[in-house]
This record gives sequence, structure tokens and C-alpha cells, in this order.
Amino acid sequence: MSRRTWHDAYREARTAGDAVADKVAGFVGSWTFVYVHIVWFGVWVFYPVEPFPYGMLTMLVSLEAILLSTLIMMAQNRQADRDRHQAEADYDTNLKAKDEIEDVQRALARIENEKLDKILRILEQK
Repeated sequence: MSRRTWHDAYREARTAGDAVADKVAGFVGSWTFVYVHIVWFGVWVFYPVEPFPYGMLTMLVSLEAILLSTLIMMAQNRQADRDRHQAEADYDTNLKAKDEIEDVQRALARIENEKLDKILRILEQK
């Protein structure tokens, strides 16, 4: 039996756009992304796609930077949102644990008092 966590619920609630932003941010933060760009820029420069000063390349890279920065910011905002949800879930768990610990402490105090009362009764009988 699998227990559903807050993270599962949060992941299921994300929109298609949120999922795309998460995947793009994950890819942009990888070595694969760096290697793809090294190859892309190398081909552009060494295979004369356009002459220097590479106006088209500059425009494409600028557009890519605009789109990627927006998607990365969206993913970071979602991460902050997810962290807030986790903090709230942790707080709720801590409150429940506190209540349970207090119940256990009351039960232990009651048992201790009953035990002391029995010892006193036994001593009074002697």
C-alpha cells in the first residue's frame, strides 16, 4: 500500500506549463545543455553559416536567453512554492507529534501516580 505524500499531491496539481518549465530548467542546468551549445556555436563559427560578426547567432542566443530566463524563473518560483508547502506540511506534522507526545506524557504521569498510590497503600497496610 503506497502512502500519498504532499509532494505527490503538489506534483499532480501542477499545470502542463509548470511541468514544461520544470523540465526545461532541469535540462538547462545540465552538462548536456553545455555540450549542445559548444557544438552549436562551434558549427556556427567554423562552418560558415554566416559571416562575422554573427548577427543572426547573436539574435538567436538573445532570444534563447530571454525564453530560458523566463522559464527558469518560473521553475524557481515553483520551487519556492513547493518549499512553502513542505514547511506547512512539516509544521502540521510537528503539531500532531506535539499533541501525541503530550498525550503520552499525561498517560505516563497517570501511570506513575497510580503506581505511587499503590506503593503508599502497600506501605500503609504494613
